[in-house]
Amino acid sequence: MNKHTWRSYAAWIALAEAVGALSGWITRKGVRVYQQTVTQPPLSPPGWVFPAVWSVLFALMGIGAARVWRQPPSPARTRGLAVFGVQLAFNFFWSILFFCGQLFGLALLWLAVLWGLIVWMICLFRKVDRTAAWLQVPYLLWVTFAGYLNLGVWLRN
Repeated sequence: MNKHTWRSYAAWIALAEAVGALSGWITRKGVRVYQQTVTQPPLSPPGWVFPAVWSVLFALMGIGAARVWRQPPSPARTRGLAVFGVQLAFNFFWSILFFCGQLFGLALLWLAVLWGLIVWMICLFRKVDRTAAWLQVPYLLWVTFAGYLNLGVWLRN
């Protein structure tokens, strides 16, 4: 990889990781309250799993976006990166709704929209770079699992 290739990958990964880090920082107090007061559903992993998994997922998101960015300009590339940005914003605000607001029902609806945006992003990425699309599949699976957890929390609390 040449110098410019590394820069584009580093920039997209940094963007995705920064969104995750900022969300984590903003919601840190809400997460503590959540862990102490909320009844969690079966299969809920320990708290340390979430930052570890999300770090990997944000990196995969960034790698996928960089792969799409590095392709020749096209309407599919533009739409794919636009949907990438929208889903990243939805991802960011879900944590605030869920942990800080403890608005579990609204967060579940928000997560359903996020899930749809991820599917849409995968479809758009696939038109530009198949590997970029496949890199988003773990993210989709994790958000599906998060939907189960969100539903369980909403029903139990």
